[in-house]
Amino acid sequence: MSSFSKAAALAAMFPFVLAATPDTCANDSSVLSCSGTSTNTCCINSPGGLFQQVQFWDTDPATGPTDSWTIHGLWPNNCDGTYSESCDKSRAYTDITTLLQNAGQTDTLSYMQTYWLSDDESDEKFWEHEWGTHGTCISTLDPSCYTDYTTGAEAVDFFVKVVSLFQGLPTYTWLANAGITPSDSQTYSLSDMQSALESAFGAPVILLCQDTNVVYEIYYAYNVQGSVQDGTFVPTSNVGTTSNCPATVQYPTK
Repeated sequence: MSSFSKAAALAAMFPFVLAATPDTCANDSSVLSCSGTSTNTCCINSPGGLFQQVQFWDTDPATGPTDSWTIHGLWPNNCDGTYSESCDKSRAYTDITTLLQNAGQTDTLSYMQTYWLSDDESDEKFWEHEWGTHGTCISTLDPSCYTDYTTGAEAVDFFVKVVSLFQGLPTYTWLANAGITPSDSQTYSLSDMQSALESAFGAPVILLCQDTNVVYEIYYAYNVQGSVQDGTFVPTSNVGTTSNCPATVQYPTK
């Protein structure tokens, strides 16, 4: 099963129950974001049409399971390496936990409490930051893009989508399948790690390092056919982000 199919199947496990329905985008479902300027921004993500799903490998302090990367976020890149941020401060919701609980998304919340963790603030503050800074800049999540809109429905859609995308991107497993596992003594070729992940994902990825050569973050990129809520995410190359890692890297244990 492809990574898209896995993500779609996993997304179906998280039913959305708020009384809000995204616009129907049948006529725009084949248009790929970043393919041109669109005025139909409820159905085609614009200007932020390059979506970067970013993951952490935190080891000091360690966060999340020892056999999984964790979620950083989903960022709408303006297709040219630039970003819009904090696009609607009136929708910078707080208490994401209660928002998800009230929407019946307890499974999504539980997953986030395991795989979407901060290493320097509360998880709740981290989620609030990711939504307020990045989620509010996703054009298809604008309240005007819903019928029977209920406050917070678009934020719930955001968190459900980020979780489902992450579940279709098992970075640890893809690397382990290539014989690349965390080690406090062994080093790895950066090109080997990138090749293993590109082969599994279907497009080039970007690995970032800290402390010169310690791998700690990865960027996957997508264009989207249709809306973020129910469109098709198509793997593509990152724009505006390059690796800072040397040719030989460390991938330490948690």
